[in-house]
Amino acid sequence: MKSQKNIFIVLLAFLLFTGLTSCDNDETNDVPKNLEVQNFVWKGLNLYYLWQPEVTNLHDDRFATQAQLNAFIDDYENPAALFEDLLFERGSKKEAGVTDRFSWFIEDYIAQENSFQGINETTGLELGLVRIGTSSNIFGYVRYVIPGSDAADTNIKRGDIFTAVDGVTLTDTNFGSLLFGNNLDLTLNFADYNNGDPVLNGTSIALTKTLIGENPIHTKIVHEIGGKKIGYLMYNGFTSNYDSQLNDAFGEFKAAAIDELVLDLRYNGGGSVRTATYLASMITGQFTGELFAKEQWNTKWMDYFENNHPEYILNNFVDKMEDNTSINSLNLSSLYILTSSRSASASELIINGLLPYIDIKTIGETTYGKYVGSVTVYDAPNYGRDEANPNHKFAMQPIVLEMVNKLGENNKNGFDPTIPLSEQYGNLGTLGESSEPMLARAIQLITMGNKVASSKEIESLVIQKNISGSNEHTLLGMNMFIEKTLPQQ
Repeated sequence: MKSQKNIFIVLLAFLLFTGLTSCDNDETNDVPKNLEVQNFVWKGLNLYYLWQPEVTNLHDDRFATQAQLNAFIDDYENPAALFEDLLFERGSKKEAGVTDRFSWFIEDYIAQENSFQGINETTGLELGLVRIGTSSNIFGYVRYVIPGSDAADTNIKRGDIFTAVDGVTLTDTNFGSLLFGNNLDLTLNFADYNNGDPVLNGTSIALTKTLIGENPIHTKIVHEIGGKKIGYLMYNGFTSNYDSQLNDAFGEFKAAAIDELVLDLRYNGGGSVRTATYLASMITGQFTGELFAKEQWNTKWMDYFENNHPEYILNNFVDKMEDNTSINSLNLSSLYILTSSRSASASELIINGLLPYIDIKTIGETTYGKYVGSVTVYDAPNYGRDEANPNHKFAMQPIVLEMVNKLGENNKNGFDPTIPLSEQYGNLGTLGESSEPMLARAIQLITMGNKVASSKEIESLVIQKNISGSNEHTLLGMNMFIEKTLPQQ
């Protein structure tokens, strides 16, 4: 896999020269071996962290010498604890006083790199998790099954419900360890939906987690309805090693001469900014060279970019991929997107980046509200993948940028839907079929222009809220990251 960043000999030299890491001006830069990872954590965050100016202990003048920095980081035996303490307004929930919910410390960057390319240890079930009424109990439902996985060899299907794992009832405090912990083997205890109050039905199925690469292009089909050719694409992750397959899918839509496209991002938690730029270019095609999304880094990086490489922070619509493959573009002037509360980061970037250019209508729930992006920072002289410290597999994934569109806008609270609609857990339907409830509503909007959501659908948004999903518990999570090398002076 390409490194998300090759960071960054020339820029590092520039920053050192200008005195932005003042503690390196000491007579000696000696770092005790037991502090080498902690030293990497502090210096990497000092250089690249988006909110570095807001964190006193990351200020450029916080430590006058390396010895002073050593004394500070010596209080942290665990480098992950140091990382956490250096983050700005750290928290896990979207609430007042919480800014950084998204940076994380990487224990094994090999596993992290795999996850960025859609390779994860999984049973093969893509799951949603829903609270039962007002209790702490939850149920899981199967969104889809990944081909080639252990689950694919069973009779588990979309819409199946379970309320326990290994005989233990699922709650909002134990589902993480039961479903997404280090256990390779688990048994799901299935239930009947029973109008939202599931009842165990005696069916139990044992599953094993294996390392699986998931093609994010889950379903693609063309429907001819009401005199219109309507393309449908369920796309579940912005993973760049599947860019050519994504382009091929749009080649099929182009050959079919579709009139409208329904892009299903309800289970898509994000991924590569470059892939998002490709997808936006495939949907359109008439805006090549214009701005799709702009990156806003911390102050010292923005000063550098604006004075030396202003083009670096611009992600423009393109007509070719990096390997010079021509992009199959549809030249659409409108787009219909299926969303959920778990549609995040690069999925939201598609909405935000296209809004100034074409008519966007969304069907589903308010999106997650993730407008920032990260980069993998390695323990290396230039903080890139090359020459990474061979003594460990630690790395960092700090937030380094905020994304805005052509108008300088984003939506920190998520994008509200044109048509509010939640999945009906007792009637999920078959993905891609015109009768599947969310696709059916999109088709209705295309063919009839009906923008009215029923009271039952609005009520379901409140009573049965999706509280989590399996894609949030991969190493990629709900992340948006960049895949490009910093410019050379």
